Amino acid sequence: VQLQASGGGLVQPGGSLRLSCAVSGGTFSTYNMGWFRQAPGKEREFVASIGWKRGFTRVADSVKGRFTVFRNNAKSTLYLQMNSLKPEDTAVYYCAADPRNTARDYDYWGPGTQVTVSS
Repeated sequence: VQLQASGGGLVQPGGSLRLSCAVSGGTFSTYNMGWFRQAPGKEREFVASIGWKRGFTRVADSVKGRFTVFRNNAKSTLYLQMNSLKPEDTAVYYCAADPRNTARDYDYWGPGTQVTVSS
């Protein structure tokens, strides 16, 4: 299973970005999927996830109301819509696949995409 995230970049505070994660080599529609991020000098943290069966979503408190996770199974692609971005959202964002649907163990990871929020 290969994952490739894209859509990162430099954005001003209050701006928006949409990240995409293209998945190949597996059965995307049957996987729970997640987004994580890691800021400089900090540990990687959970951002959002979406279930495979009913599309149930979960987001971290720090991004609730600003970030939305969704998926397009026909395109085998995961998305993260990020609005009202803040400087503290600056990080490398990673998408990950949980093919065993444990809601905890993500077995496959993409290489990450940089998001920088700065004026």
